[in-house]
Amino acid sequence: MRSARPTTTTLLALLTCMACLASCSVPVASALAEAGTATGGASAGASAPSGSPGARKVHKNGIATWFGPGFYGQTTACGQTLTPAVVGVANRTLPCGTLVRVSYHGHALTVPVLDRGPYTNHADWDLTAGAAQALDITETVRIATRVVGSAPNTPLLGSPPVTPEEAATGGAQAG
Repeated sequence: MRSARPTTTTLLALLTCMACLASCSVPVASALAEAGTATGGASAGASAPSGSPGARKVHKNGIATWFGPGFYGQTTACGQTLTPAVVGVANRTLPCGTLVRVSYHGHALTVPVLDRGPYTNHADWDLTAGAAQALDITETVRIATRVVGSAPNTPLLGSPPVTPEEAATGGAQAG
């Protein structure tokens, strides 16, 4: 009869994962911070995950792919225009605006759900090219994820912050 005790390898792998997740910093784009205080726009995903307010129970590790160049200029299911700089994730079930902490090999990033998908390769998550680049992901990989909150779903959610100089010039750069 086989013992139900974990093997040394299993324990070592679990401890390594826990140490990695505990030591990872979570850079949250200032655009996400601004989105949390912004008003207006659709609020399709503004509610917290199910459970008591502030509950952060949803952990879903899985396979992640990334999407980009062929989709630039198109509008996501949540209303954002996809550009190379947009940082976000697609998921088939989480509401638009749900904030997800994504960890991969010592990199961690908090991103909003911006789109539906993925629909290929049995993947659970589909990162924008900006999110994949920030996490140093270049192929289909296994990532760790955790729902950490929600932000109002606005057309600029996931976009890089606009500096005061860019706002004053309408985005035009001197040169």
